[in-house]
Amino acid sequence: MAKVATRVAYGDALKELMVENKNVVVLDADLAGSTKSGEAKKVDPSRHFDMGIAEGNMMAVAAGMAASNKVVYASSFAMFAAGRAFEQIRNSICYPNLNVKVCATHAGITVGEDGASHQCIEDLALMRSIPNMKVFVPCDQYQAKAIVKAVANIDGPCYVRLGRGAVEDVYDESYRFELGKGRVLKEGKKVALVATGMMVQEALKAADILAKEDISVTVVDMPCIKPIDEELIENIAKSHELIITCEEHNVYGGLGSAVSEVTSKKSPLRMEMIGMQDTFGESGMPNELLVKYGLNAESIVEKVNKCL
Repeated sequence: MAKVATRVAYGDALKELMVENKNVVVLDADLAGSTKSGEAKKVDPSRHFDMGIAEGNMMAVAAGMAASNKVVYASSFAMFAAGRAFEQIRNSICYPNLNVKVCATHAGITVGEDGASHQCIEDLALMRSIPNMKVFVPCDQYQAKAIVKAVANIDGPCYVRLGRGAVEDVYDESYRFELGKGRVLKEGKKVALVATGMMVQEALKAADILAKEDISVTVVDMPCIKPIDEELIENIAKSHELIITCEEHNVYGGLGSAVSEVTSKKSPLRMEMIGMQDTFGESGMPNELLVKYGLNAESIVEKVNKCL
C-alpha cells in the first residue's frame, strides 16, 4: 500500500490546475518547497508568487486577486495560515466572500519534531467558526487531490487541511469527491467511529483489531467538516448506541464538536471524542506522539472496549 503525504498530492493537483484553469494563481509565504505549492511554479512561474514571511499580507493580496476574478490558492503551514493570518482571512476574504482557497500544510501533532509552536491543533475550530468558510480534511493522496481540484469550482472561501507525513492510501484513483458528504468505509453495529484526516487510517486499523475480538464497528470518513454531512450523522446516530469521533485536533471546536452539534439537535446519543484533550503537544517523532496523546489505533480499541 502506497504512502504519500497529502501535501504532496496538493502539489500534484496544482500542476494540473495550472494547465486546466488559466485563472488559477498560487501564493506562498516562503515555504513553497515544504507546502509543495512550488510545483505550480514549474508549470507557469508568472502565476506563482512568493510573498515572503508575511502571511497576513499574503491573505490580503489573495483577496485582491480574487476580487479581480482570479481563483487563488494561498499556502503556508497551518499554524501560520489559520493562526497568524486569521484576521485577514476573516475580514478580507470571508466577509466579502471571495474566491480564495487557503491550503494549509503541516497541521496537527504529526508535524513532530517542530514541537507545540508548529503543531496546529486549533485550525478547524478557527476556520469553521467564520461565516462563508468551507472546511475540508482529506485522509489520503487521492482524496486530497480530488478536494484541492474540486474547491477551484466551489465559489467562495475554502480551507483545506493537509499533513506533513506520508499516509497510507484509503482510496484509489477512482475516488470522486462530493461536497458535504461523508462515506461509510465499514459497516458495523452499536459503535461508529467517525474520523477525519489521517485518523481515518487509524480508525480502520482499530476496526481490524476489534474484528479479531468479534467486535464489529462502523467506520466513517468525514472529509467535509463544514458543511458536514448531517443526514449521514443522523442516520448513524439512529442506528448506533455510541459515536466516537477521531481527529488530530483539539477536541474543542473540531470534528467532535461539529458532529455533536448535529446529534444534539436531531438524534441525541452517547458520544466520545478522541483527539488532543485540550493540551499542547511536544517535540517528538510523529508515531510516538500519536501514542502518547492517544491518537493511534490501539487507543481507539481501548476506548471502544471501555465503552462497551
